[in-house]
Amino acid sequence: MIYSFGNCEVDVDRRELRRGGAAVHVEPQVFDLLVHLVQNPGRVLTKDKLIEAVWNGRIISDATLTSRISALRRAVHDGAEQQRTIRTIPRCGYRFDGVVREREGPSNRLAASPIVIQAGNMEADVQQQITFCRTADGVHLAVATAGSGPTLVKTANWLNHLEYDWRSPVWAPLFRRLSAQCQLVRYDERGNGLSDWDVQFSFEAFVQDLETVVDAAGLGRFALLGISQGASIGIAYAVRHPERVSQLILSGGFVQGWRKRGSSADIARAEASITLIREGWGQDNPAARQMFTSLIVPDATLEEMRWLNDLERVSTTPENAVRLLYAVGEIDIVDLLPQVSVPTLILHSRGDARVPFEQGLLLARTIPNARFVALDSRNHLILSHEPAWQRYVNEVCCFLKGADTLSGSPAVSRGLLRSRLDG
Repeated sequence: MIYSFGNCEVDVDRRELRRGGAAVHVEPQVFDLLVHLVQNPGRVLTKDKLIEAVWNGRIISDATLTSRISALRRAVHDGAEQQRTIRTIPRCGYRFDGVVREREGPSNRLAASPIVIQAGNMEADVQQQITFCRTADGVHLAVATAGSGPTLVKTANWLNHLEYDWRSPVWAPLFRRLSAQCQLVRYDERGNGLSDWDVQFSFEAFVQDLETVVDAAGLGRFALLGISQGASIGIAYAVRHPERVSQLILSGGFVQGWRKRGSSADIARAEASITLIREGWGQDNPAARQMFTSLIVPDATLEEMRWLNDLERVSTTPENAVRLLYAVGEIDIVDLLPQVSVPTLILHSRGDARVPFEQGLLLARTIPNARFVALDSRNHLILSHEPAWQRYVNEVCCFLKGADTLSGSPAVSRGLLRSRLDG
């Protein structure tokens, strides 16, 4: 049996713990302790029960059990203070709070989880390969590569989890389509997903993380896809390194974060959101997280909403989610927009409740020769079952091929793109 929670897998038959697809060495007693906990999620296990299960009732000191619990928390990346997964219940014992899924072996590494994509009339199994690189300030970033062809780099956004997104009904259709045409490179932003969580946040750090990822991958010239917060990161990179960027695609992007827009309503809404995160983000009850999901994808199916609710919980801690929101709120790239010199496609939903439509218009009006596509949708992330989806993916894929389209027909060449409002 294989148990999975967050970015970890516990392979009982092979006696192996994997985190982010990579094997993690743990002592035998620590592994046995983990197995017993994941087999009893949500139950408070007394010290006596744990000692009986792991040490066969032998007499051990409290310090021994505490040291094994500490080693286990380090192995699964669960801090003693946050206790997201293994919670200490004072004067009672311990409780495993992670969402546990189980399946029968043999296991496949998380780093090579397959999805099936349609490429013309051919069906192909595409696997993502996950590696890690290290930034100048010592942060390990998880990087996923899938597909073949010209390289498209998707910048990180709030929030990501490489493995979870790869299987998500919200993200997988887009990744499936892009991987059929390109070598798709994605990475988890510092502080969430499979990347290091104990980090500092700033817009400069976000841009430097992108620089680290593409340099570590040895990429030459590539296209950039920035969604939501990732759009501003892509713009900053394209201004610093125009010789590296062949095309720039911005979806649901913004010029200014919620603190910089000068809107009292935006600030009040963000502060209320932060209060909800602090008080309810990490709980089993998804009510607090549902508010964010409803803003991001109001027209999602129940399954899509469930995935996003779960993503918000497994991708980072409540503390990091708050710190990320504050960092995003300070973004202001107004001065960078006139300096963008690469072909740019901008897409934005007319009814986007997460990022105002006016922010997309501001991008299009200020970036020289940008093409703007208004999408008839209320969703911040375009979903595969809504009418706007087909136009969304067609515009992106045609732009990557170097063709500008209007009403489905080739228009001007890439070098003659002009800013306009379609639809």
